Amino acid sequence: MKQLEKGSKKLLNAWAFYDWANSVYALVISSSIFPLYYGALFRIKGIEEIPLFGLSIRSESLISYITALGFFFVAILSPLLSGIADYMGNKKTFLKFFCYMGGLSCMGLYFFSLDNIIIGLLTYMLALIGFWGSLVFYNSYLPDIAFPEQQDSISAKGYGLGYIGSVILLIINLIMVMKSEMFGFESQLKAMQFSFVMVGLWWIGFSQYTYRYLPDYKNGKKIKGQIIFNGFKELQKVWNQLKEIKPLRRYLGAFFVYSMAVQTVMIIAAYFGEQEVEWGSDEK
Repeated sequence: MKQLEKGSKKLLNAWAFYDWANSVYALVISSSIFPLYYGALFRIKGIEEIPLFGLSIRSESLISYITALGFFFVAILSPLLSGIADYMGNKKTFLKFFCYMGGLSCMGLYFFSLDNIIIGLLTYMLALIGFWGSLVFYNSYLPDIAFPEQQDSISAKGYGLGYIGSVILLIINLIMVMKSEMFGFESQLKAMQFSFVMVGLWWIGFSQYTYRYLPDYKNGKKIKGQIIFNGFKELQKVWNQLKEIKPLRRYLGAFFVYSMAVQTVMIIAAYFGEQEVEWGSDEK
């Protein structure tokens, strides 16, 4: 297919549509149904702590540690992979890799149980890495496909599509859970498990529209040893420049604190609510 020109409406819409595809992870897995499912598994068996690696860890602490570990891997991998992608010009390949890893891992959460808790937590972490890792390459496409005057509006459109798409699937999933017998599920937990599969299918399925039109800038270059660390070298350059721009340094520091606080609340609040407020206490 002929590559679309930079700034074309079809290309910009295809880029924004990835938000429609992947935002279901953030709402269904990170913030709503999976936290309720996770807490219900422990509550049904009357377990508050689980022995792991010689330690006794509370359920809500365990998922927090795994989430933090996942973000640690994203922080380490992102500069490495972005440096490689910039050099080789294959952003789409990396975007697809993280998308498929995340989507398949979401579907793998169908099998999450306390009997195979380590495998389940690993699957959860891979879904997290897939989501946030794909965003690195998704966002890096913006200056390649949109002119500066277009970037704000198309980015906002992506956010809007993400909210609409994720809310639609969440409503469908909530109806499935609350009316589980009507949909043929043996329990509400089973309906929750099926919702994880739907997240993966939605994410992978709708992302195909994005992949159809996003350009692929492969240049045939081979990976060389020094190229692997280009991302970290770029970060070092930016850091050196920041030292000379005090207002920007203050702004980024403030944004870091604000962003981390908001992200922490978004990710942990549902687990806190499930434990302390007993959300989802009627699951069967």
